[in-house]
Amino acid sequence: MKDEDFSGIMEGIEDATAFVQGEQARARVVAGPDIKALRKRVKMTQAKFAKTYHLPLGTVKDWEQGRRQPDAPARALLTVIEDDPEAVQKALGTG
Repeated sequence: MKDEDFSGIMEGIEDATAFVQGEQARARVVAGPDIKALRKRVKMTQAKFAKTYHLPLGTVKDWEQGRRQPDAPARALLTVIEDDPEAVQKALGTG
């Protein structure tokens, strides 16, 4: 392992420890969109939302129940869905 890789790992551990101890300024938490509110706005069940936007149903459930957060590509897709759900459906061939 390179020294710079090890240093990066140690910095991450130090940041995580600081965050747990209340130093939130050292951590970067990216909040995802409110998937449940978005889904309700487009008037779809979890199953319909997942199928329409080519997402695994379990992933949609995990996002809504707070077990997981969308990663960067998923957040980008959800942002576009928020802006124009019909255009995404058209692009995916599901609308």
